[in-house]
Amino acid sequence: MIFLMDLQMMLLDVIYFILRNSVRIIMRPRTKPIDGELVLITGAGGGLGRLFAQEFSKHGADVVLWDISSSSNEQTAKLVREMGGKAYTYTVDVTNREEVYRSADLVRKDLGRDVTILVNNAGVVAGEQMLDCPDELMERTMKVNCHALFWTVKAFLPQMKAHNHGHIVTIASVLGLFSTACVEDYCASKFAAVGFHESLAHELLAEEVEGVKTTLVCPYIVDTGMFEGCKIRYGEMELLLPPLEPQYCVEQAMNAILIDQPLVCIPRLTYLPFLSRALLPWESNVVVYRFMGSDKCMYPFIDTMRKQVTNSSITAAYSCLK
Repeated sequence: MIFLMDLQMMLLDVIYFILRNSVRIIMRPRTKPIDGELVLITGAGGGLGRLFAQEFSKHGADVVLWDISSSSNEQTAKLVREMGGKAYTYTVDVTNREEVYRSADLVRKDLGRDVTILVNNAGVVAGEQMLDCPDELMERTMKVNCHALFWTVKAFLPQMKAHNHGHIVTIASVLGLFSTACVEDYCASKFAAVGFHESLAHELLAEEVEGVKTTLVCPYIVDTGMFEGCKIRYGEMELLLPPLEPQYCVEQAMNAILIDQPLVCIPRLTYLPFLSRALLPWESNVVVYRFMGSDKCMYPFIDTMRKQVTNSSITAAYSCLK
């Protein structure tokens, strides 16, 4: 009898959340205020990280900027301060857990307050087929895109839980929900990031830490140069799925963060391959991939990366001869 009652309640809850989220597509819910929050962003020296810093600052939050490049990080801080915001810079290698822990302690000591929103944004891609990719680059991809999440969350989550207040944001990728050829290390790292984030979200719910929210952001290719050259097969398809403008991507992610949305895929169309992967036979997905050119979409990107490496090597060799 208890089982049947619990089953009935579970089904009603499922229907309720389906209806609620359907309504949210049409009517945007009220956003939460984040003025005065302390937001830490990894990979803040450029790309999405820089834009996130500016967007959070627009909403009245103070930003802590972590990046491995001190000069790029300072440029981001300068932009935030020119907007009238507060920015604090730290040069941090997020793949080094001891450095992450030391820097986290330093942030608390310097600012006298705890980080309340953590944005794990730092990411890299090797740009080589698996058998051609040096082991060191594969390890670097896993360390930046996956392992760093463990170290930053371990550094800042305890204080969030203690105050029952906080938000953890993971910038993953649609390639953490479904895969394509020639980016095995990147897909593996992003699948791992998605798994880590979802398990963490479930852990917080199981412990009834209701004040600490989580948001998983899975964007399509963003036009930051990270996947330069990547393209799908038909021009008509590119009209449906063009590379995302960085500003648009960050704005959509911010919308999700401000309403405590657990998962956002950008654009919405990328929810479809995620569903097809679960619902359709493997062979059916392969047929769709081939039609769209998704199976070979990374080939031009890899060629671009190889040319960049070759040109850099030629430039370096020429400089040595001068």
